[in-house]
Amino acid sequence: MKVSGFTFIKNGEMLGYPFVASIKSILPILDEFVIAVGKSDDDTLEIINSINSQKIKVLETQWNEEMHDRGFVYAQQKMIAQYNCSGDWAFYLEGDEIIHEKDLDTIYKNMELHLENLKVEALYFNYHHFYGKPDQKFISGYKTAPRIIRNTIRSYSPDGLFFVVMDQNKKGRYPFAVDAGCYIYHYGHVRKTSCNQIKDKQVSKYWGEQNKKLFENYGNIDLGELRKFTGSHPEIIQDWLESEAEKDFKHNPEYKITLKDRKHRVRFWLLDNLGIDISHKHYFKAKI
Repeated sequence: MKVSGFTFIKNGEMLGYPFVASIKSILPILDEFVIAVGKSDDDTLEIINSINSQKIKVLETQWNEEMHDRGFVYAQQKMIAQYNCSGDWAFYLEGDEIIHEKDLDTIYKNMELHLENLKVEALYFNYHHFYGKPDQKFISGYKTAPRIIRNTIRSYSPDGLFFVVMDQNKKGRYPFAVDAGCYIYHYGHVRKTSCNQIKDKQVSKYWGEQNKKLFENYGNIDLGELRKFTGSHPEIIQDWLESEAEKDFKHNPEYKITLKDRKHRVRFWLLDNLGIDISHKHYFKAKI
């Protein structure tokens, strides 16, 4: 079995992403890691090239700065990396996502287990979305997402988050997936507030949001969406958490609950009290 990893990144250092920790977190179970590195205004390319691993394959790319349609430039860069993968499986991990070292063996064994079962097209992960500080997470984000795709099927990425499989080249659908058996640790919302402000200024144009109100602070959130995190963080992210993560979370007491927040609360109640999960999923559960 051959396993490829892939991702894309641009201005990762400037935007405060823990991309080096992200890359290193899955290297032990990969045969290659393909990284599409966009032309940056910082030392992102040099930092990646300094990682001491023969598994890493860097593709230097140019982003389409005129692509302002709902973040599709991210999908383009993701596909550039994906289409250069040569493994049986292709494992997509974003620059603010980390795999815990305790889960590597489980992930690898699940890929081995389903390698010959063509009914399984992808593996999906649960998520810890950290918010405001490292011991706090929010639950309104996507609960699960497919991150490993079988690399011998016709698939593409219309979005940075998910995959679409083409049936007979005519109609797209989500892949049939099984549980990878563990979590992805998502740190994008514990970066320093200043990094999030820079990110909003730089990337809002790719979403057609040039006049978007820029990020102010982590305090503008419904407290009903936050939970205490009592688990352990991956070892490889510890230094970044100590030096780069936001730690001074202060809720805005004047924050007004929105209609979207109320819909989230209904979803949380259904799951907590009735075990009913109505969250959207970008995959179908494989029948195995």
